[in-house]
Amino acid sequence: MPIAIGAKIPNVSLFEMGEAGPGAIESDSVFGGKKIAMFGVPGAFTPTCHQKHVPSFIESAEALKAKGIDQIVCVAVNDPFVMKEWGAASGGAEADIRFVGDSRSELAEAMDIVLDGGAVGLVKRLMRFSAIVDDGVVTALNVEGAPGEMDVTSAEKLLQQI
Repeated sequence: MPIAIGAKIPNVSLFEMGEAGPGAIESDSVFGGKKIAMFGVPGAFTPTCHQKHVPSFIESAEALKAKGIDQIVCVAVNDPFVMKEWGAASGGAEADIRFVGDSRSELAEAMDIVLDGGAVGLVKRLMRFSAIVDDGVVTALNVEGAPGEMDVTSAEKLLQQI
């Protein structure tokens, strides 16, 4: 059953590029003790993700922080090298969005929001979603019905839910 409002984000290993190179981070350390605007995408640099989803969070970053969001976190089933480059290329890193990789699909599977991209040559991916996570607990959640859609997961939608 997919993760729901009131559930705790599962503690899994995610990956992020640090000053010393790529490294594992536990999701508890990413989402614990903070109010996070989180969004997950099927893949870095893919059309809807790169041209619509990330830009919605860049444009709304200040408004989200003004409403009490401590950090904005983007998650995708990509390695930390790709996530770092995507953050830079999209302008998201400059907007202080944290880009973390779920390169082994652990978070996607633990949250049960898996997009099976095997038919087009992709590994298991995250379904497109957005959420408010307060001290590790999901307080708002939006999941799209299809990979190319972005009807309910924008930053603007999250702003209405805070």
